[in-house]
Parts: sequence; structure tokens; C-alpha cells
Amino acid sequence: MTISELVTRAHDNAVKHGFWNPAPAFGTSIALIHSELSEALEEERAGRPNFWFHCLEGDPSLPCDPTDETDCFQFGHEDRCQHRGKKPEGVAVELADAVIRIADLCGHLGIDLEAAIDLKMAYNETRPFKHGKRF
Repeated sequence: MTISELVTRAHDNAVKHGFWNPAPAFGTSIALIHSELSEALEEERAGRPNFWFHCLEGDPSLPCDPTDETDCFQFGHEDRCQHRGKKPEGVAVELADAVIRIADLCGHLGIDLEAAIDLKMAYNETRPFKHGKRF
């Protein structure tokens, strides 16, 4: 999928699910993008994997909590575990959520995100090491 296709798909899905009725303020949209990044940080702080699914048995805050043969995470048969939830979790998923929200907002605002990324990356390639900063 191209970035332009991602923008269209994300925005169409958000509209279909009522997130633009009424349209949130720009600041609210930015805060929601930021919240996805904060969720990614919390997943990393908790030491969870990039991708995991809640286990519907045991402690729902832990990836597949049971420690016997129903433990879908530990034993590597996630796709067959009858106790695995359907919603993906983890750092990668929260980062994906941030990208989806950015794409959705760009769709609403009519921003050609693919062109903006190409333009900014071309400029960044001309900048000095670490852009002249410490980090």
C-alpha cells in the first residue's frame, strides 16, 4: 500500500466509524496522535513484546498469562490458542495506531502526506550530522 492509499483507507474508515461526526478540533486530533505514542512508551516500559494478544484467561494485563499448554504466547502457537483475544497489542501496534491517526488527519485536511514526506526527506538528506545538535 502506498502512503496515499494509507491516507485514504485510514480516513475513510474513521469517517465510516463516526470519528468525524462532528469533526474534532485540530488540537484534539494531535492529542489523540500523541496518546498513541504514549501508549507505545508504556508498552515498552512494561517490557511487553512488539506484538501480543491479551489472553482471555488469567491476568488480562499480561500477554497470555497462563503457564500451561493454554499459554498461547510462550509456546509459539498464537494462531491456534483458544484463549487469545483478537485485538493486537504492543509497541508496534501503538506506533501503527499513531501512523493511522496521522494518515486519517491528513485525509481530513486534504494533505498529500506522501508528497510532504518526500519533500521533507529530500531536505533532511542535505542537513549536517545530527542536524548540528547533540541528539
